[in-house]
Amino acid sequence: MNKTELIAAIAEKTGFSKKNSELALNAAIDSITEALSKDDKVALVGFGTFEVKNRPERTGRNPSTNATITIPASKAPVFKAGKGFKDAIK
Repeated sequence: MNKTELIAAIAEKTGFSKKNSELALNAAIDSITEALSKDDKVALVGFGTFEVKNRPERTGRNPSTNATITIPASKAPVFKAGKGFKDAIK
């Protein structure tokens, strides 16, 4: 399912127009993105949790030269599925 299909599914389930469904979806995505950029956690009970994990600096190898390189520290967004979501998929 892509974004267009998701918007159509939201419109069908809610009775909203596709335009309003798109606005709602975009607002939700923007709100989650904004919260994560501030290192906040977004918990949707029954669905899951979005949060930012800090990855420490580490060493790695360049596969073509086999030289040791330093991979800088970074932040990565992660999603952990909630119990209700996991149970719905089983």
